[in-house]
Amino acid sequence: MGKTTLCFGLAARLKTRDLSLEVVHEVARRCPLPINTETTLEAQSWIAHTQIADELLAQARYPLVICDRAIIDNYSYLKLSHGPDPVLDFLVSAWSKTYDLLVLVPVIEQPQADGLRAVDPQFQHEVEQTVRDELHQRGVSFFDLSKVPRDDWLDTIEQRVIDQLKPPQLDLL
Repeated sequence: MGKTTLCFGLAARLKTRDLSLEVVHEVARRCPLPINTETTLEAQSWIAHTQIADELLAQARYPLVICDRAIIDNYSYLKLSHGPDPVLDFLVSAWSKTYDLLVLVPVIEQPQADGLRAVDPQFQHEVEQTVRDELHQRGVSFFDLSKVPRDDWLDTIEQRVIDQLKPPQLDLL
């Protein structure tokens, strides 16, 4: 649906600018427990804690970290299947504030089966809407790519990252 492709494209472009970075790959793919529509509280707990551990490790090693998923993505799967969980809810709220830039990549086409990904378009749209709702309810700012033409996604996100990396300037004039 574009998240992983966008991350790899962004990482490649930023590396050509001589920026040192790490990409944190989708943790759910490594989860030994059921995911997607069959997910469990245990699976989402494993994913959330592993996501945080991977991000912490990447942050310790590199000044710039790109994640192809955020913790709020995983929590949205849990909310759809089982409703909210107070412990994970607290963790998600606290950890979501650590991101410098969150980008919402919308569902724009039918997901392709890859042996793991949920391909039901209705389910994918429900996940996207749940992510949007969670971001709004938690007051987490994000950049919504649904307002940008697909062909401009990578250029737009690269510019946003570069702008954030610039040191603040004093307007002296």
